[in-house]
Amino acid sequence: MNTFENKVVVITGGANGIGKCIAEEFRKNGAVVYIIDKAEGNHYVGDIADKSTLEAFAKSVLSQHDKVDYLINNALPVMKGIDDCTYEEFQYAMAVGVTAPFYLSKLFASHFNEDGSIINISSSRDRMSQPQTESYTAAKGGIAALTHALAVSLAGKVRVNSISPGWIDIAYTVYKGADAVQQPAGRVGNPLDIANMVLFLCSDKAGFITGENICIDGGMTKQMIYHGDNGWNLTE
Repeated sequence: MNTFENKVVVITGGANGIGKCIAEEFRKNGAVVYIIDKAEGNHYVGDIADKSTLEAFAKSVLSQHDKVDYLINNALPVMKGIDDCTYEEFQYAMAVGVTAPFYLSKLFASHFNEDGSIINISSSRDRMSQPQTESYTAAKGGIAALTHALAVSLAGKVRVNSISPGWIDIAYTVYKGADAVQQPAGRVGNPLDIANMVLFLCSDKAGFITGENICIDGGMTKQMIYHGDNGWNLTE
């Protein structure tokens, strides 16, 4: 049964990785999917950091459908750290990771069908960090906060939720040993783990969920690790 038959889905960064998987799953379920990505391909090619590109893309979608059902803000911002990230690179990460999702939500706000949904792809890095990841982490934290703000502003019109993936291997590599067991779920994630949640949150089964962030990381951010735990040792 095609539960998303003829639904109109807009996905940023949908040419590869998690975004591509989300697009494929929607199409399998009967949806019409529009993608914007910098990578060349059979989709709208453009840089979402550019305001005029966002406006042209939205106009292109709405010229074919006067209504949309789901907006998936998935495009990846650049990851650079405080030592090497320039002002311009940090601003670019914010433009891709926060400003573009906001502006696309604004451009489509009055064009959502009833039961419309916005899904923002954040990251478990919105709550934890490695060194030298400031641009990416700040953008992912920003989109997670943007989610609940949009959910309140668009209350009664569009449900807005975010997903924070943990370690997701887009090549579906099966890891063993420490790489697997550091996640309480016992494995590294894959794009379907995220796509399945996107489709659930867009479905009527999730009709009472809005403003929420769901972390899909195999439990990694819930596991406390001290020096000496499970053979893990900190060296100074």
